Amino acid sequence: MSTNKHPVGPQASTVYRRRRLVVGLGVLAVLLIIILIVVRPGGGDPASTATPAPTASAANPAAPAAPADPAATEVAAGSACDPANVQVEAITDRGSYDPGDEPELSLSVTNTGTTACDLNAGTSTQVFTITSGADVYWTSTDCQTEPADAAVTLQPGEPVTTKTPLTWDRSRSSPETCEITEREPVPAEGASYYLSVSVDGVESAAPAQFLLN
Repeated sequence: MSTNKHPVGPQASTVYRRRRLVVGLGVLAVLLIIILIVVRPGGGDPASTATPAPTASAANPAAPAAPADPAATEVAAGSACDPANVQVEAITDRGSYDPGDEPELSLSVTNTGTTACDLNAGTSTQVFTITSGADVYWTSTDCQTEPADAAVTLQPGEPVTTKTPLTWDRSRSSPETCEITEREPVPAEGASYYLSVSVDGVESAAPAQFLLN
């Protein structure tokens, strides 16, 4: 029986060249891996390679700048209304009332200026007055109880109206008659009356007329 043996001794030169080429390629691959590890994106020292973020003004030149004078802005937003820029209107729920119907009285306040302003529109500053001819028949402050302040911010051109109207019982008023439960009624039968109002010292430009039948 015969057996095949691997040749021993020097081999062909082409074999050695192939081996050296394989080794060389392996070394080159290792070097490339090392280079990629060292210079890969994000590698190295993050503190030294990071680019500082630009400031808000540099990143966005169109961004609004802080007010040069914050105090001036604050005053403008919360300043008291100029009486010349406040329009007050007297309002009744109807123009004519049948016997037994009681008028409901309201008011409206409008800022005619160009900027928002604050006004004390509470019941402590509201005055409703009903007259006929030269006679003053009724005033809301004659027998008022627990008046209160109420600061209201008026936006330009936006009317603010009282939420709960006052009801007039069609009688005369005076501080001396506040304890009387049944006061003498005012004349009716088509009599004409006028409602005037004021808020925080600003009076209505014109009274509201109504009839009592």
